[in-house]
Amino acid sequence: MTDAVRRHDPAVRGFASDNYAGVHPEVLAALALANGGHQIAYGGDDYTAHLQQVFARHFGERASAYPVFNGTGANVVSLQALLPRWGAVIAAESAHINMDECGAPEKLAGVKIHTVATPDGKLTPELIDRQAYGWGDEHRAQPLAVSITQSTELGTLYTVEELCAICEHAHERGMLVHVDGSRLANAAASLGVPLRAITTDVGVDVVSFGGTKNGLLLGECVVVLDPGAVRDLVYLRKMSMQLASKMRFVSVQFEALLGGDLWLRSAAHANAMATRLAAAVRGIDGVRIVRPVQANAVFAILPRDVTERLQQRYRFYLWDQHTGEVRWMCAFDTTEDDIDGFAEAIAEEMSKA
Repeated sequence: MTDAVRRHDPAVRGFASDNYAGVHPEVLAALALANGGHQIAYGGDDYTAHLQQVFARHFGERASAYPVFNGTGANVVSLQALLPRWGAVIAAESAHINMDECGAPEKLAGVKIHTVATPDGKLTPELIDRQAYGWGDEHRAQPLAVSITQSTELGTLYTVEELCAICEHAHERGMLVHVDGSRLANAAASLGVPLRAITTDVGVDVVSFGGTKNGLLLGECVVVLDPGAVRDLVYLRKMSMQLASKMRFVSVQFEALLGGDLWLRSAAHANAMATRLAAAVRGIDGVRIVRPVQANAVFAILPRDVTERLQQRYRFYLWDQHTGEVRWMCAFDTTEDDIDGFAEAIAEEMSKA
């Protein structure tokens, strides 16, 4: 018997973030499977040991996975492992490590971020070169890594060819490559390729692989693809407060996600719902979709008063205060009825504008 009381309406859906979604039922079942009895703490359990085989199937036999609590932690640990104290990472200005982590990479990892303005959230070799200079200059934090986000904060995707060009360009200049892959599954599903095709096979060194946005309760993984590229990661994870004592409950979730095709089913569904939403609102007079819909995000511009009224009915974020751009995110549990109801609400509010 429990004294817990449900304090929300499970029928209420929103479009603010895929983090708003609950836990996938298959992941909940895996958590129950791992419960009971005693297992060695701090990653010495059977589930974390088996997880290495699971990640090797997706990312190659040299890959090793280090479960952590969250995406910011994964990025901080990854960048610490890639860079010396005087190192810097080149990233898009809109990157999560620059805009949405409260300065954690710089304050906790001690890493300087050299940012580049991009029109679509994507770096190119030419854009990287705007910050890739000053090696040997003791007055400049040394650009020794490049971090790209897949899919980007603006919902756009890097193609396999674009990733190959970036990795080759970075490595030629002595820089390592990190992928912030909180939505890597959505990118692979949209591109129709396996996970290794946009990571290992193109030359990425380290990945922050996301699970929470794709149906996990909590947990991400630092995935090392090139063991020679990192240093002291096992110590850095602990020092960064990202070592879970009961790690089996993080690891078993990733086994549920990646052991079969759950990662692909969930990501493909979220992407499909974003495509459906974009199609539904394109015909509404006054609504303008302003970015390509390539994964599970839709960016649009609405009149400010419409946005404010609509937010009383559905949760979503105002992305840009100056332009009125909004962001709508779809998740593994977004339904067609959710999309149709939201589109109808948009049409109703626009008719009042």
